[in-house]
Amino acid sequence: MHTSDRYLLTFAHTGSGGEAVTDEVVVERTTSLGPGGNPVYCDPTGILRAEISGAGEVRMLASGGYQAPMPPSAEPLP
Repeated sequence: MHTSDRYLLTFAHTGSGGEAVTDEVVVERTTSLGPGGNPVYCDPTGILRAEISGAGEVRMLASGGYQAPMPPSAEPLP
């Protein structure tokens, strides 16, 4: 997989009624590199930050205190 400028991240979790819920957010490449040396991607708010490798592996990066983001799936966007 190549490195894209934009990704669609899909987070899956269980809703309050026990049903499966997904949340999607588009992130764009920044000029930063993450701890693994891969590009860092960010949502428009700057709160959601993820390091995404060329193989599509996602490492969520905390942007503030008390965060414990779960890893999403990543889909490259054109």
